[in-house]
Amino acid sequence: MLYYLFDYLNNNFNVPGAGVFQYITFRSALAVLLSLAISTIFGKRIINFLKHQQVGETVRELGLAGQNEKAGTPTMGGLIIIIATLIPVFLLAKLDNIYVILLIVTTLWMGTIGFIDDYIKIFKKDKQGLKGIFKVIGQVGLGLIVGTVLYLHPGVTVRKNQQVKYNFASESAQILPKPVEEKSTATTIPFFKNNELDYAEVLSFLGDGYENYAWLIFIPVVIFIITAVSNGANLTDGIDGLAAGTSAISVIALGIFTFVSGNIIFSSYLNIMYIPNSGEMTVYIASFVGALVGFLWYNSYPASVFMGDTGSLTIGGIIAVLAISVRKELLIPLLCGIFLVENFSVVLQVSYFKYTKKKFGEGRRIFLMSPLHHHYQKKGYHESKIVTRFWIVGILLAILSIVTLKLR
Repeated sequence: MLYYLFDYLNNNFNVPGAGVFQYITFRSALAVLLSLAISTIFGKRIINFLKHQQVGETVRELGLAGQNEKAGTPTMGGLIIIIATLIPVFLLAKLDNIYVILLIVTTLWMGTIGFIDDYIKIFKKDKQGLKGIFKVIGQVGLGLIVGTVLYLHPGVTVRKNQQVKYNFASESAQILPKPVEEKSTATTIPFFKNNELDYAEVLSFLGDGYENYAWLIFIPVVIFIITAVSNGANLTDGIDGLAAGTSAISVIALGIFTFVSGNIIFSSYLNIMYIPNSGEMTVYIASFVGALVGFLWYNSYPASVFMGDTGSLTIGGIIAVLAISVRKELLIPLLCGIFLVENFSVVLQVSYFKYTKKKFGEGRRIFLMSPLHHHYQKKGYHESKIVTRFWIVGILLAILSIVTLKLR
């Protein structure tokens, strides 16, 4: 809203300084400061409200050190992240940008699913929460919406092999040749020289016009990624500060990808796909990072509030949509390696237990407990040490992901 106000003042009254709101970097800086202020200042009020409403966490008997002390800690703290993210976005972002619209829809959609799950656990006294099938239906529904919009919307385009000649003396850029925006289901393959993959090419065996059926591949891929990443974030949210911290690291890396992919000069210099209008997502990312860091103020050990599924499902959904929108979804296994490992630890544990029970008559385990962070808790590591080490791994993965811009 402020963007449109200052744009109006600049165009109609030439108000000094109003034009600065045209710069994504300026609005992103404001967004991160505003979201950080909202999450830290008003976060305490939200926590007190949750305490007053007796929105406390019910702790399962897992035999983990310090677990019983967490009982009664307010949950649904994901509301802090959602509110602190959306307010700066509504104030500072271009609300007619299709990418921003999709991110807002994702935040509200996944936040609602998570809220319903937390509500059932807390107020209905059902520890299982929302049945898994309904969670999956919600995730698939969002994936269907996001995939369809990205595939059909005329504002979602790319420019491949864009060449820009920049004159540093005059600070002007000449685009060579004349740019052509096109609809495409192309994405980026990390570590490869000619690193573009078009999902439509999978159907090339169909003959002429196979491009018209690219949605048969693209939309299911989007659905799978959103479902997998949101569940990965949900599983990672098990000890104080783990999900929020690792997510903030991944989102910062995605912010770098978004900024360079949405900037015609940087994308040309780095020889990456230029995605028109995608740079506006940087404002959303800045706001999201500020909200996550502000939430960590209260969620770091010992946590004063838990994000619950309200936060974890939302975080995963946003990260997935960001990666897909900026054509970096194939980088998710590296960038979100923590989520991937947490997911796999559960899948391996359950699969091996069922296999050994069928073969030997008794179930055996690979890990002392899954997800993986609980395995290290069982081994006697303090949860703050586990979180810090997971953050370090997350930083290394983020750096390696960013390096893929040039390492091919």
